[in-house]
Amino acid sequence: MKPDAYPLHPIRTETDYQAALKLVAPYFDHEPEPDSEAGAHFEALLVLIEAYEAKHYPIEPPDPVEAIKFRMEQMGLTPHDLEPMIGGRGRVSEVLNRRRPLSLNMIRRLHDGLGIPAETLIRAPHA
Repeated sequence: MKPDAYPLHPIRTETDYQAALKLVAPYFDHEPEPDSEAGAHFEALLVLIEAYEAKHYPIEPPDPVEAIKFRMEQMGLTPHDLEPMIGGRGRVSEVLNRRRPLSLNMIRRLHDGLGIPAETLIRAPHA
């Protein structure tokens, strides 16, 4: 294999980014062996793309209430299931309707009970 068969270039512009996406796309249909030159090229492209995206398209962590609702949906839970972690039915309703903020104890119990990252739960909720 020629040494320049898998050239890599920094991704500095949106044009570079689009070109890198086109270059990496075929790998998803036919993923190369990780220990091959093509596998190394695929991995390196992904690192470059991820770095560009992290800088230019950052994803904000989710809103705490939305994270709770999402986890409830994933786990097939009802508001009643949150009572051991948040408190009575009224308190659960207040939290889910953004009328009451999460306390530190609620955050700990939700983190332990639902596996939601504490960093997500301590964020200020969106209005």
